Amino acid sequence: MLELLLVRHAIAVERDAMSNEDERALSDRGRQRFATIAGTLALLVPDLGRIATSPLRRARETAEILAAACVEAPRRSSLDVLRPGGSPLDVLRELRAVEGAGTLAVIGHEPDLSLLASYLLSGSEHPFLRFKKGGAALLDLPRGLRGAGASLEWLLTPSQLRALAP
Repeated sequence: MLELLLVRHAIAVERDAMSNEDERALSDRGRQRFATIAGTLALLVPDLGRIATSPLRRARETAEILAAACVEAPRRSSLDVLRPGGSPLDVLRELRAVEGAGTLAVIGHEPDLSLLASYLLSGSEHPFLRFKKGGAALLDLPRGLRGAGASLEWLLTPSQLRALAP
């Protein structure tokens, strides 16, 4: 059995036609709001053992904030397959290489997280849920990262996660 925490990156600075999309950073507002969310996630998922993140800067920065909120720092991996546009099957294959003790967190982008969650829950690659920036879901995978059959433990918006903050 494996628990999988899916997290959409926090609010980033606005897109600029001159900037490199891969290097778009979190906004100050995004950092502040996600720091509160990260504290809540650390309480809801105290056994976070690994974080796999998209290599895009806004996802890496979100992972840093989450890792800092944990009592024990989880191991972090940047996976190219978590860039926008990755297929759920490719993502699962890569995640198998980084799974270990404790809950595995994946920090990525939309609509990829919705596609991954939908595939794990139903076997369908048609998304039926949606992640807001800074939102998260916890899935219970009795078969591990082997395909469909997961159970959705919870799906929370950023505002719900902030409301749960101690």
